[in-house]
Amino acid sequence: MTLLADLLSTVFERRYRREAHGPHQDGRPLTALASDLVGSASETSGLALAREILSRFGPLPDAQKLNFFRYLATEMNIDPEEVRTRLEDYERAPSKASYRAFAEAAEPRRQELIRRLNRVQGATGELVKMRADLLRLGGTEPELAALDLDFRHLFASWFNRGFLVLRPISWESPAHILEKIIAHEAVHAIDSWSELRRRLEPTDRRCFAFFHPAMPDEPLIFVEVALTTGIPGSVQALLAQDRTALPARAADTAVFYSISNCQDGLASISFGNSLIKQVAADLAAELPGLKTFVTLSPIPGLTRWLEQEGLSASAEDPERIRALAAHYLLKAKSSGGLPFDPVARFHLGNGAVVHAVHAEADTSDKGRAQSGGTMVNYLYDLARVEQNHEVFVTSRDVVASKPVKALAETADLTPIQES
Repeated sequence: MTLLADLLSTVFERRYRREAHGPHQDGRPLTALASDLVGSASETSGLALAREILSRFGPLPDAQKLNFFRYLATEMNIDPEEVRTRLEDYERAPSKASYRAFAEAAEPRRQELIRRLNRVQGATGELVKMRADLLRLGGTEPELAALDLDFRHLFASWFNRGFLVLRPISWESPAHILEKIIAHEAVHAIDSWSELRRRLEPTDRRCFAFFHPAMPDEPLIFVEVALTTGIPGSVQALLAQDRTALPARAADTAVFYSISNCQDGLASISFGNSLIKQVAADLAAELPGLKTFVTLSPIPGLTRWLEQEGLSASAEDPERIRALAAHYLLKAKSSGGLPFDPVARFHLGNGAVVHAVHAEADTSDKGRAQSGGTMVNYLYDLARVEQNHEVFVTSRDVVASKPVKALAETADLTPIQES
């Protein structure tokens, strides 16, 4: 972590003091308070209104939260006629004033509401929780989907990479941080403190997380790393209780075996790309012997795709399922041309290469259910990630190693015949 990032984090941590809230003084509905907050010219009264809204929103039952969201989506929306008028004014006479008028008309009042709510100390985390409620309750209502775009627009700026602080997580990290690592591990569950210790304490294990200075006690996303000799093909072997730890400087490979998002309210706000590249760069600087950076990743959509295609997913034929998995990763795409598999989309979008496919790589119940136990290595060639990223973004072509391409060509795509 750079000195500047450390200083920035320290400054924000000192400022991060949730102000004591007295008893609620304003019994009006939240919708009335929100309307007043947007129109308030006084910073003092505005902060009081913002605190009132935030403190009352969290405990609300879901039905009342949904009503509040619908109010924001409809009553604080843009006026299309006003937008058209201001755009026509700007087209007729482009100027600073006419552009400002158009920009103000084109921005819904709810964006300003969210900004003003965020002036309260500690509000950023509360707004992240608010968006999590919106995503959970919004369903398919188009007006609420539009409201979510406003949250995403603002969060994309607030959680810009320049504001994020990368911190190592170790067995000596504060207990409340470690508890969140256990709770949010989404790939390979951590069932006990002793299991967490095995992932953090040995010399050949690392964990890193992004934090935001306004949420210093809340990891946003974290990655677990194993330092190995050679590229592994089994997560059970990687995490075995009786394995012998490797001296860090003897390792030649860094394996990103688990990446987990911690904040539901930051869905679609991308951190993973920056996280992997920053961690890889930091590890390369710390351990010059590291030459290879790979993942050992699940293939969560494989079984579902095989069922849709009427293909067998039997793990009893490891070569068949390896070939089918290779075909799936390289060829199975949506109507938009992107891979079906969400993990593949993530790593290929980051500039990684489909490097190798392994059968019997995850023998857990979850691994069997989602991919018949099959896993994949995505290779991060630090000298070529940007080039690979451009290829994937512009052409949607999946960059893969020659062995994986050859393996995909052997896939038996004959549907299962029902008896």
